[in-house]
Amino acid sequence: MSKIKPLGDRVVIKRAAPETTTSGGILLPDSAKNKPQKGEVVAVGEGKFLKDGSRKPPQVKEGDVVLFTSWAGNEYKGDKGGELLIMSEDEILAVLE
Repeated sequence: MSKIKPLGDRVVIKRAAPETTTSGGILLPDSAKNKPQKGEVVAVGEGKFLKDGSRKPPQVKEGDVVLFTSWAGNEYKGDKGGELLIMSEDEILAVLE
């Protein structure tokens, strides 16, 4: 996959794999799988510009596992079929520790 460098306060996230079975062990067909609202940060921009011309550093870093809403970000399909989300840092709800 080609290297992506997000601009400003944008973050590139690799969405987690969808669940393939229920908690009871039933296999889910592709049509019943929900897109996960969790993923790993793979690239971070330099931060948001403030009105005074300075930059606010990002609150997340590469490798963080984050939660976001189901409609957050824009999907990007890489050259080799990898699927990524590009979103503003404001669309991230939480960092999992």
